[in-house]
Amino acid sequence: KVRSMWTLIVEMLTSLRKEKEVVDSVLEDCVNPRILDGTDVVLSVPGLLTYRVESNIHGFCTGNLYEDGKLNFLTVFQLLNEALMTLKDEHCPCELKELHRIEDVITSYKNALQKLNVNSLRRNQQYHEPMHQSISRKQEIWELKWKTFLGECPFNLMFKDDRVSSAYFI
Repeated sequence: KVRSMWTLIVEMLTSLRKEKEVVDSVLEDCVNPRILDGTDVVLSVPGLLTYRVESNIHGFCTGNLYEDGKLNFLTVFQLLNEALMTLKDEHCPCELKELHRIEDVITSYKNALQKLNVNSLRRNQQYHEPMHQSISRKQEIWELKWKTFLGECPFNLMFKDDRVSSAYFI
């Protein structure tokens, strides 16, 4: 219905192209200026558009298409406007429902991502020591191992003054 109505609207617009040329010739001040009066123009209004205009509560479209045998362009533009609103009404509800669904999905994904970030931060704080604490802790463990093996830390052995006197020669 919408496509057939749109086809009829396009046909109406192409029929008005001649009138546009007449207006252009008047505006350009041609040799043979014509007056745009809307005579000899035939418009056919689709049934769906006629029904919508007739049942319109607000009464946006007022007047007849033809007055005194001439085309009433104000009414034509009101009809075209009503046709475009019909097309919008036919097309928009689906997009709005889809838009609300997409917004809900995005909101749920944002909430899930926020929860994951909070859980990740909590785990990092619980199970990982900060870097400077980790290095000092590893150094303590290393020194403890050397103390149990040698009896003291190897750095202390290097800094003693009597290294040669404690060595045994054969």
